[in-house]
Amino acid sequence: MKYTSTCNRTHAADACCAPATQSASCTASYLFALDTAILAVSILLSILLGKNGEIKVCLVGSSGGHLTHLYMLKPFWKDKNRFWVTFDKEDARSLLEGEKVYPCYFPTNRSIKALIKNTKIAWDVLHKEKPDLIISCGAAVAVPFFYIGKMMGAKLVYIEVFDRIDKPTMTGKMVYPIVDKFVVQWEEQKKVYPKAVNLGSIF
Repeated sequence: MKYTSTCNRTHAADACCAPATQSASCTASYLFALDTAILAVSILLSILLGKNGEIKVCLVGSSGGHLTHLYMLKPFWKDKNRFWVTFDKEDARSLLEGEKVYPCYFPTNRSIKALIKNTKIAWDVLHKEKPDLIISCGAAVAVPFFYIGKMMGAKLVYIEVFDRIDKPTMTGKMVYPIVDKFVVQWEEQKKVYPKAVNLGSIF
């Protein structure tokens, strides 16, 4: 199947800026921090794979903010053989126009029915595509893809969402034990995920 934001987070670099006189420099500071974090994630992913040749990447996540997180990693995935797994919703169709997309079942929150359906989808898709790397920012749809992907030998990278500062998400807790790299966007999140790496905000 082919489908033919911005955020309000305040960085320390912006805190001293006076809105009326330094808005341009505040924006520049934020964009520099954002680009730096995205670049850091891209480098981490490249090192993790350790391959110079062609690789295949699976980007899996719910639509909305989770999908936007993944899309902002474009500097990494834009030149990779890739496919997406997400909800068949208008925002996803618009954002991923022209991309290779497999629709998954939703709603997923605390739904055993959705977990069973998406486990079947994950089994079929992963055995067909055989990705080298699976990346997700949540939510629950990531769980079956990560566990089946782990059994198939794929590298797993999970990026915890930026709006959870000091408490874990359910998906984060479920995949944390099996991932190759767990990335957080706040230093406070490392109290919850001690083995995580903080690369700053990508959102």
